[in-house]
Amino acid sequence: MDFIELLKALILGLVEGMTEFAPVSSTGHMIIVDDMWLKTEEFLGMYSANTFKIVVQLGSILAVVVVMWKRLLSLVGLYKIKGQPANRKFNLIHVIVGMLPAVILGFAFKDYIDDYLFGVKPVIFSLVAGAILMIVADKFGPKRPTVTTLDKISYGQALKIGLVQCLSLWPGFSRSGATISGGVLLGLDHKTAADFTFIMAVPIMAGASLVSVMKNWQYMSMDHIGFYAIGFVSAFIFALLSIKFFLKLIDKIKLTPFAIYRIILAIVLAIIVF
Repeated sequence: MDFIELLKALILGLVEGMTEFAPVSSTGHMIIVDDMWLKTEEFLGMYSANTFKIVVQLGSILAVVVVMWKRLLSLVGLYKIKGQPANRKFNLIHVIVGMLPAVILGFAFKDYIDDYLFGVKPVIFSLVAGAILMIVADKFGPKRPTVTTLDKISYGQALKIGLVQCLSLWPGFSRSGATISGGVLLGLDHKTAADFTFIMAVPIMAGASLVSVMKNWQYMSMDHIGFYAIGFVSAFIFALLSIKFFLKLIDKIKLTPFAIYRIILAIVLAIIVF
């Protein structure tokens, strides 16, 4: 691959890393940037290009592991978090219950999503739909959240958040936007909902990447390895820089400012595309 093509991988990694944790849809932003300007499908092929947009998110997920390693190890009993309450500790079952709905539907509709929803036009509509849910969450969520730490989340709440997360299978809707909104409507504060979102993302995105690679292996070649590697490293570095900033920001400004940005972006894209 030539320098320009590898530069495109770096740019997509930057877009992924900087948007993965904000409720604006990293996949949607990569689709927009790629389809309108970078055109990686021309040299990767459609299925390999779509797979890249899933696999590159592993760089961001690795950043989550680096930042939240104590909490992740505590899920499997390898680390004791100071001050953790004796009752209803947040554990691996919460994560499994929360991720199962999206995993099941993701397997069922993987081909449909790849063939029909990886495009700018579907993303425009999902940006608006996700924005509406985020505004509703800020407007109608409890003024005084009852769940202010992960250890207060019930299994029922985890399942309901997981069901809302299924909306994020529509590229552009945003996994974090859906799950944080669902969490807020169920009584979680914004930061706790974001923490739960990021922890669930680790197994979900690892699994989604593995499935995507296995299903599209025949469309990839050894020439693509450098492209994937640069995108992965770029996403990891920029995600590491942005994750702590976002966790502080979301508790201060809530979801509505991100929703307004999504609507403005959708309007601009609609003017360009339609």
